[in-house]
Parts: sequence; structure tokens; C-alpha cells
Amino acid sequence: MSILTPPLNKGMVKLNRDAFKLVVPTKAVKVPTKKVGLFTKTLSKNLFNQPRFKNVFPDLEASDIKLVLLRNDLTKTEELSEQEQELIDKESLGLVSYDVQVDYDYWNSEQIFRSVMPDELVDIPSSFTQIGHIAHINLKEEYYPWKHLIGQVILDKNKNIRTVVNKINSIDTTFRFFKMELLAGDNDMLAEVKESGCKFKFDFSKVYWNSRLHTEHDRLVQLFKPKEYVCDVFAGVGPFAIPAAKKGSIVYANDLNPSSFEWMKKNIETNKILEGIRPYNLDGRAFIQQAVRDLQSTNEHQWKTFDHFVMNLPAIAIEFLDTFRGLYADYKHLYDANAKLPLIHCHCFTKSSDPLQDITQRVGEVMGEMPDSLKTTVHWVRNVAPKKDMYCITFPLSSTIAFANDKRKIEKDNEQEDAIQK
Repeated sequence: MSILTPPLNKGMVKLNRDAFKLVVPTKAVKVPTKKVGLFTKTLSKNLFNQPRFKNVFPDLEASDIKLVLLRNDLTKTEELSEQEQELIDKESLGLVSYDVQVDYDYWNSEQIFRSVMPDELVDIPSSFTQIGHIAHINLKEEYYPWKHLIGQVILDKNKNIRTVVNKINSIDTTFRFFKMELLAGDNDMLAEVKESGCKFKFDFSKVYWNSRLHTEHDRLVQLFKPKEYVCDVFAGVGPFAIPAAKKGSIVYANDLNPSSFEWMKKNIETNKILEGIRPYNLDGRAFIQQAVRDLQSTNEHQWKTFDHFVMNLPAIAIEFLDTFRGLYADYKHLYDANAKLPLIHCHCFTKSSDPLQDITQRVGEVMGEMPDSLKTTVHWVRNVAPKKDMYCITFPLSSTIAFANDKRKIEKDNEQEDAIQK
């Protein structure tokens, strides 16, 4: 049996669905309806057997007759076994020619792309990330001549997709979103998704959302207990913060992007979270310091701290760890043997063959002290590019860093940054 392939259409850059029609000549055995099972079982290895195709068709001339299709590369019945030939000779009503009609709807995306693209382009771009009704693809430049054809095929072949977009630049490091171009479908960037038992709505063209992080969102949220305090430094539209608050954690959630901040507030309302979450719209360093002050102000005479800090901005999150140096210096007088310091969950990228060593070394350089090796874990999240992986390092904030006496240096640096921006 030879697997069907679409007609070659090398050079096509504007989709022509009619060009993918194909007529496949086959032989069919005319069989009484009551004997179809016997024939399909005996001839099983020599049936048409094409993916997504049935082997039995009705005979348009008689309702009690069926046509059992044989493999399309069979040229003569002598190629069949003696048992198969004997069955056809004695039990069938004869052999007939039958043309199988195949059109654009039959072929999958990859088959169509291979039909139109040069053979040297082996990495066929048939995969995408789905965000609600939006298909998001990251096309390499060599595929740009076919980008609108690719978008239209993805739209045709996935009934839940109404919009296909392509990322056209790297992530915006300030507000964490991609610039995108519409390849096919509706120009509708308002996405609605369900994740971790919560509903999220947002403008995908203005905020960051990655459906491939669903497992990581769930993993961390499962670590948070009811009544624990969680500080989400780069919260986006709330994929960590909202499920955590819904399960009863007390969450302080921040994002610098005004659009993310507004959608996070709307998602808090949508999920009917009436208490236990405080949204902020600040720079990450300023937020960490403000959140610590705000939490401590809820009880000025007793030690108060977060149980968890979540820092999911893998490109630069490690750089923000300097904020923890001396972060609790003003409250050291409230700290005693029964007090605790938070766990830090910091996401990052690495290309190192020794991720644990590379990541802990980078953390140590920024914080001025290596994290406790016995209490530190490095969790692999996903592969983002060849030889580039995303990880989450989790470690407890040490008292020497929390109460360091050079906190003022960091505050001075922040003041200088503010002055420059103004």
C-alpha cells in the first residue's frame, strides 16, 4: 500500500484549494452486504487502508451490494494470496474499477505545506499555540513567502480557530508582549481562556500570555496553602495570582504593563474573588519594597512577611533579586526565633549543560550570597529554543541577605533610575 500524497504545487504562495484535488484509481470487489465482514477480514492487508478513509463504499446501482476497495497500488489480482483470490472468485460479484475522489479537505496541514514549499525547508511550520480562538505561530524568516498561505491553512484545518497571528519581534522587555501581524481570519485579539479552574480574558496583542506554561502555573499554585501570603512580582493578567487567591491564599499581585494590570483587575471580578488579592501597577523592584511595607503595616508590632515570592519574568527576573538585599532591615527588631522568611521562586533561562550550577551562581552574584545548596531546588519548566531551557529556582531568603546593612545602596540606585526616567 502506498500512502496518498497531495499533488505537488511548488511555488504556490497564494492558497488555491482546487489545486489539491486528486483522483485515485483503484479496484473494488463487489460484495453482497451480508458478506462484507468476511471480505474485509480476509483481505485486510490488501484493502485501500488510507488514513481517514473507509474501505467500504455503497454500490450506487444496488442497495444490497457494497464495494470493498483494494489497495491503490494493486495492478492485478495475481498479486493476492491464493486464499484471497479464491474468496473473490467464489463469493464476490466481480471486480470493478473505482475512482476515489480526494480534495483539499482531506489533506492535513503538514501535507499541504510540503506540497508547496521547497524540499530543503524540512522544518514544516504546522504547529501553533492556541490562546482561546487565536492561533499564535512563530515563523522563521525563510517561511515568510508562504505566511498568509500558512495562516489560511491553519484557519481551515482547525475549526476552533478564528484568528491566526505571527510574532514579528522579540518580547517587549518593558511590558512583556509581542508585536504581531494578522495572517488569516478575524482581527480579533480579545482572547478568553480557562486555566486552573479560572477564566481569563485579555487583549493578546497588549499583554503576555503563554498557554504552554499551564503546567508550571498549576505546579506553583499547588504549593501555596490557604492563608499563606504570596507576592507575585510579574503577575501579568493573573495566571498565578488568581488561582492562588481562589484557593484561599492572600496575594499581592503586580505588573508594570498597564494593560496587564487592567485585565488582571477585570479577571479578579470575573472570577468573583471578593477578597484576598491586591493588584499593583509598579516596577518590579518598587513593588517588592512596597508590598513588604504594606504587609507589615497590617500589624506594625508583629513580624509579618510573605511565604512566597513568585518572579516569572525569565529573561531578567534574576536581575531583580538585588532588591532582597536589606529588604527587611527596617523590621529586624520584630524578627525572633519563631519568625520565618519567604521562599523565592525565580524563573530564568539557561543554555548551560549544568543548570543548577549556572543558575545558583548567577543568583549568588546578584544577591551577594549563594543560596543554601541544601534547601535550593532547580525545576525544569520547558525547552524554549535549541539548547535553551526555562527553569524555576526555589530557595529560602537568608537572614543575612534580608537584614543586610547595604540596603540603602539599592534604594539610591532606584532613585537614580527614577531621576533618569523623569
